[in-house]
Amino acid sequence: MNLQNTLELKVKSAVKTLFDADLPSVEFQATRKEFAGDITVVVFPMLRVVKGNPVLIGEQIGQYLVDNLSLVKGFNVVKGFLNVEIDDSYYLIFFKTIQSNLTFGFSESNDDKAVMVEYSSPNTNKPLHLGHVRNVLLGYSVSEILKASGKTVYKTQIINDRGIHICKSMLAWQRFGNGETPESTGLKGDKLVGNYYVEFDKAYKEEIKSLIAQGQSEDEAKKKAPILLDAQNMLRKWEAGDEEVVALWKKMNSWVYDGFEVTYKNIGVDFDKYYYESETYLLGKEFIAEGLKTGVFFKKEDGSIWCDLTEDGLDEKIVLRSDGTALYMTQDIGTAIQRIKDYPDVSGMVYTVGNEQDYHFKVLFLILKKLGFDWAKNLYHLSYGMVDLPSGKMKSREGTVVDADDLIDEMVATAEEISKELGKLEGYDEDEKKDLYKTIGLGALKYYILKVDPKKRILFDPKESIDFQGNTGPFIQYTYARIQSIIRKSTSSDFDVSNIVLHKKEKQLVKQLEQFPLVIQNAAEQYSPALIANYTYDLVKDFNSFYQNVSILGADSDNEKGFRVALSNKVGQTIKNAFSVLGIGVPERM
Repeated sequence: MNLQNTLELKVKSAVKTLFDADLPSVEFQATRKEFAGDITVVVFPMLRVVKGNPVLIGEQIGQYLVDNLSLVKGFNVVKGFLNVEIDDSYYLIFFKTIQSNLTFGFSESNDDKAVMVEYSSPNTNKPLHLGHVRNVLLGYSVSEILKASGKTVYKTQIINDRGIHICKSMLAWQRFGNGETPESTGLKGDKLVGNYYVEFDKAYKEEIKSLIAQGQSEDEAKKKAPILLDAQNMLRKWEAGDEEVVALWKKMNSWVYDGFEVTYKNIGVDFDKYYYESETYLLGKEFIAEGLKTGVFFKKEDGSIWCDLTEDGLDEKIVLRSDGTALYMTQDIGTAIQRIKDYPDVSGMVYTVGNEQDYHFKVLFLILKKLGFDWAKNLYHLSYGMVDLPSGKMKSREGTVVDADDLIDEMVATAEEISKELGKLEGYDEDEKKDLYKTIGLGALKYYILKVDPKKRILFDPKESIDFQGNTGPFIQYTYARIQSIIRKSTSSDFDVSNIVLHKKEKQLVKQLEQFPLVIQNAAEQYSPALIANYTYDLVKDFNSFYQNVSILGADSDNEKGFRVALSNKVGQTIKNAFSVLGIGVPERM
C-alpha cells in the first residue's frame, strides 16, 4: 500500500469519526513549493458530505492524522488545501524496501483475462511512413505498459492485403514495371510496390484530364477512367480466385512483407500474431449472412447489405457491396471474431488507429454487440492524431510521405553529427559508436512522439527531438549515463537508514520514485505512454537538481555516501524500466 492509499483510508476514517459522514473518495495533489508539506489533501470536494468552513475542516482532519498516523509529523491548511508533512522515516523505510527490486514499478500478472493490442496494420501497397511510425510506437508501448501493469497481452496486426488499393499497384506494375523486382532494382520490396501505387495515380490523373477534355464532367471522368475500371475488374477477378491475378498478388505482397520486417526490426517492435484481410474477410461475410437471417442486417434493392444504426444515434452502414465484394467493415468483423477463436482468454482488444477512423470503430463495436458477442463491450479504439511536418501534410498517392526507413536513417545520422560535435566518444570503437548513434537517434524519435498525449496532433521536428537539453529522449539518456558513471566510480557499500537525515533534494527524489507504480497503472488505464514519458522527465529533472546541490561521492560519511549512491542507482533503474515500456534503450556511457 502506497502513501496515498494509506492517507486515503485515514482521511475517510477522520471524516467518519469527526463528522459522522462517509467520504466516497479523497482528492490529492502535489504540495505547492511555496508551502511546507509533502502531499496535499483537497478539502473542497468534501463539502458535499461535510458542511462547514473548509479551513476548519482541514485543520480538524490534519490534527486527526497527526494523532492517529505515526508517519504524519505535521500539517498546515491554506484555504481549502490541507498540506500534510510526512516523517523522513517513512521515505527511508520505503526506499529500503525497493532498493534491490530490479522490476520496481511492474506488477506480476494478476488477471486470467488477456488483452489483444492491434497496431501498425498497414496496406500492402506502400512502405511504412511517419504516420505508421506513430501508430507502431504507440501500439507497442501500450502493449508493454499493459504487461507492466499485470495484464497478459498479445500484440497483433491485421495486414490489409486485399482491395482496390492493392490492385492499383499490381496493375501499374503489370503495365509499367518491365518485370522489375526488389533484386533487380536493389529496392526494398515495399518501396518498389509503393512506387507503382504512385505511378497508378499519375496515369489515373492523366486519363481524367483526357476524359474531361472530351466533354465529361470531373465526377464522370473519375468513375470512368479506364485504368480505374481495369483495377476494379482485377479486384473482382481476385475475389473470384483467378489464378494469374492471385499469383501476381502473392508475388508482390511477399515483396512488401519482406520490406516491412526490415522496418519493424530497425525500429525495435514485434508481434505475436499476424492476421491477413485476405483470410478474415470471408469469416466476416459468413457472419453478415447470419446477421441477415436474424435481422441484424438488411438488404437493399441493389443487393447491398446494411446495418441500420439510426436508433443508436448513428446512420445506416453498408457491410457488403451489391456485387458481393467486401469492405473494411466486412473484414474487421471477421478479424475480431477470428481473434477470439484463436485466443479464448482474450476479453478485450485495443485498436491503435488514427482519429480519422473514429466513426468506423464506433460502428464496428456496435455491430459486434448487435451480433451478440459479450466481449464487444471491452473493445477500445486508441485514437491518435496525425503527424505533420514543418513542410505540411503527407500524401501517399503523390509520393510526398516521409518514409519510415529514411526517417530512422536521418535520426541516426543526426545523432552521430551531434555526438561528434559534443566530443564525448573517447574510448569507443566504431561498432560501439554505431550502436550509440542508433540508441540516441531512435530514443529521440520515440520519446518525441510518445511524450505527446495520443489524441493530440504532432508537428514533428527531427532536429528539435534530438536536442540534449529539455524534455527529450537524449537528455534523459544522458542523465542515465551520468548515473552509471557515478556507480562505476563508487566503492560504497550498504547504509543504515536509522542514521540518515534526508536532504530536501533526496526526499523529493524518493517521493518521485514512490509514484512510479501508480504512474504505470494510470498509463495502462488511460492507454497513454505520455504519462510514463513525462514522469521520467520529471524524475530526471529532480535527479539533476539533487546532483547539482548534494555531493554524492564526496559525502561527509560512508553511510551518507552509500545512501546517495544507492538512491542514484535506483533512479537509474527506474529510468531504464520506464524507458523499456516506451521501447527506448539507455546507453551505459554517453
